[in-house]
Amino acid sequence: MYIKNIKITNFRNYEQLDFDLNKDINIIYGNNAQGKTNILEAIFLCSFGKSFRTSKEKEMIKFNEEKALVEIIYQKKDRDGKIKIELGNKKQILLNGVKLKKLSELLGNINIVIFTPDDINILKEGPANRRRFLDMMIGQLRPNYVYNLNMYLKTIEQRNNYLRQIREENKKEDLLEIWDEKLAEYSEKIFIYRNEFINKISKKINEIHDNITNKKEIIKIEYISNCENKENYLKLLKERRKLDIIKGFTTKGIHRDDFIIYINNKDVSSFGSQGQNRTAVLSLKLSELQVVYDEIGEYPILLLDDFMSELDEERRKNFLNNIKNNQVILTGTDKINLENVNYSIFNVKEGNLFKI
Repeated sequence: MYIKNIKITNFRNYEQLDFDLNKDINIIYGNNAQGKTNILEAIFLCSFGKSFRTSKEKEMIKFNEEKALVEIIYQKKDRDGKIKIELGNKKQILLNGVKLKKLSELLGNINIVIFTPDDINILKEGPANRRRFLDMMIGQLRPNYVYNLNMYLKTIEQRNNYLRQIREENKKEDLLEIWDEKLAEYSEKIFIYRNEFINKISKKINEIHDNITNKKEIIKIEYISNCENKENYLKLLKERRKLDIIKGFTTKGIHRDDFIIYINNKDVSSFGSQGQNRTAVLSLKLSELQVVYDEIGEYPILLLDDFMSELDEERRKNFLNNIKNNQVILTGTDKINLENVNYSIFNVKEGNLFKI
């Protein structure tokens, strides 16, 4: 799978952009605030239908313009495809010229794995980032997962509203059982998906980490959840009902899930060095690449945003040795020269792109 061409109109700081990509490695370099990450954001938009940087679509539209347009032509092993997204008063998504009614119809057409500077600390920061990692990976491979997750989040919002009404307006507690039943139903389905993919990653991550660290470390991943099955979660919700009413929100559930990575039997987020944290995240992302490949039979596109600057020379080399079969689009402030690989170099300057 690879992207052939990208067209951009009035997106972020770009007025017009139309360029072809190398099917192997593409290096996009330039000074800060010139528009490098905007290109990756446009690709992400065509994969997920949203940005990885903002929840406000207006921020993606060029200043003083009413609409933005992103169009990507891509190649999969069995077909060509074109995704066109228009942002304005109302977002419009077209796949091969056909307007999509649901966002889930977009997912899985362009499979990507993205690595941003924030991801370097994914293990050091809170569990929300780790859940986001799982949600992005599973969502583009199992659209039904996104449906169940969205329904869970809507239901928990409704339950939280009613918890506050019980506390403030003396509403009846027993009506919570309506939401509890739904929450438990969606939770069980989400847990099954997440547990499946954690197991898939676990099978990949050991070999990958061995390659990156030259077998100096042993890595292990553990999934943490209170929602293994519907019955147990219903019991937990009942046990914590009084506390939930006092607090005004649901204190336990799939929305609190997490996973822990251990290196040499120690939690890397608490006891690992900065280098070990970075290497563990590298292994996690490369495992994601392999899992996607196993699922769809071809490698996803790898987006690396200002990534190489975070790694020393040895980690760069070991990382690049593990991504030979992917189209890679990487950004950075410096021009990078690679050996024994097919690659193209682009320079970004003030919203203009120049092939070197």
